[in-house]
Amino acid sequence: MNPRRQSSPGKILVGTASWSDSGFVEHWYPKKMPAGDRLAWYAQQFEMVEVNSTFYSVPDPRMVERWCHSTPDGFTFDVKLHQLLSRHSTNVKLLPPALQRAATTDAKGKVKLTSALEKAMIEQFRQPIEILRSSGKMGALLLQLSPAFSPRKHELRELDNLLGAIDGFRIAIDELRNRNWAEGEQLQETVRFLRKHLAALVSVDAPAETHFTIMPPDLDAITNPALAYLRLHGRNAQAYTTGKTVAARFNYDYSDDEISEVAERARKLGGEAKEVPVVFNNNARDYAPHAALRMRKALGQMIADIPRQTELF
Repeated sequence: MNPRRQSSPGKILVGTASWSDSGFVEHWYPKKMPAGDRLAWYAQQFEMVEVNSTFYSVPDPRMVERWCHSTPDGFTFDVKLHQLLSRHSTNVKLLPPALQRAATTDAKGKVKLTSALEKAMIEQFRQPIEILRSSGKMGALLLQLSPAFSPRKHELRELDNLLGAIDGFRIAIDELRNRNWAEGEQLQETVRFLRKHLAALVSVDAPAETHFTIMPPDLDAITNPALAYLRLHGRNAQAYTTGKTVAARFNYDYSDDEISEVAERARKLGGEAKEVPVVFNNNARDYAPHAALRMRKALGQMIADIPRQTELF
């Protein structure tokens, strides 16, 4: 299923899924650090970050410029596409004002996705991400599909126009979020589709459960030799399937042995792809940045020790 191993190992970038979670603020950042200083401090520890806020709103270009100025050369942002583009049920209030007036909604204020609206939304999104690209800090675009986007009701070719419109960017399909895309004969079709579009299929570290929202944690299909992508959600099966908040679903603190295991997996992915972002999404308390720092140590990426807040006070 995977292409031939490349001659030199790919670059492994380690970070977290956002830099401003409330748990990070409470337990990881230095006490009383101004909000505007957090990204720069984060970028002293890591070389990349996922931008989660873009799933909910198109970022203001001036804010994106501040991100660029707050981070050193070589730092990269992997950006989640807006939830409308990801086929999630979207309230009209989460669209840019100009598109709110043009959108068709149902009685509950949910947007009807049309080809015209999708095209307009892509154009709205393109301006801020072009700022990242021109600064050399644009990583991948993440398409985090809804679990409701299933092979029983949908076809992957429904994404053709979207993927074609953003094919100048590196694209990662964030786990598909419905396990039925990654099982049986459907898996082969899924891999063929993603390879055609050079879209990376995100690998996951997750509970070893067969719940339909949990992608197989042993699936490492390389669908773009330029990019493999690994996201870590923790291994708490009960929390994953019953948690009411993101922090509750991914409430898991990786052990050192588990970090070593994941580091070896990342190295194997780096043997088949030129770049491998490894993103910790176990975002309760300070679990994600703490695990990511230990991951960098396990990979031999030398960084200074940063005590946890519980060790400081």
